[in-house]
Amino acid sequence: MGTAAIPVRTETTRPAWLILIGLLLMSPGVAVAGPAEEANAVVDRFSAAYNSNDPEGIVKLYTPDAILLGTVSPVISMGTEAIKKYFSMIKDSGNKNAIEERHTIVLGDNAVVVTGFYEFTRMKDGKPVPGPSRFTMLIIRSGGEWRIAHHHSSPHVQEKK
Repeated sequence: MGTAAIPVRTETTRPAWLILIGLLLMSPGVAVAGPAEEANAVVDRFSAAYNSNDPEGIVKLYTPDAILLGTVSPVISMGTEAIKKYFSMIKDSGNKNAIEERHTIVLGDNAVVVTGFYEFTRMKDGKPVPGPSRFTMLIIRSGGEWRIAHHHSSPHVQEKK
């Protein structure tokens, strides 16, 4: 039985080794999203569904027993039906949402708090009316899916000048 040849680095093979190492360093690795990235993706999907005026899409982002303290609601919306009722007003409204600032606190592998400022633009008599607001969302992983378990949104008090 013969022995296997072991590649040797020589002056003539050195450029090939450098190219191989360079390609390995530049190749994209497998990106694994952690709890913070997963939770922020839910916040982004919320904003996208709101901008599409898709109440059903928004409701799917919440857990069945979620609690919503809506920006313009005098009551606490608890559960799927109440949250669906709250967001039904946006269907075909032209309303928009833009996330302006956010901060993320990872509580564990299955729970993240995302808080910040967003601005709603609601259409009233065909004219856009800005509604600066603040939010806090508790986003949890349940059954392998990240969803909103608690969402508090309220008007953003502006600084007096």
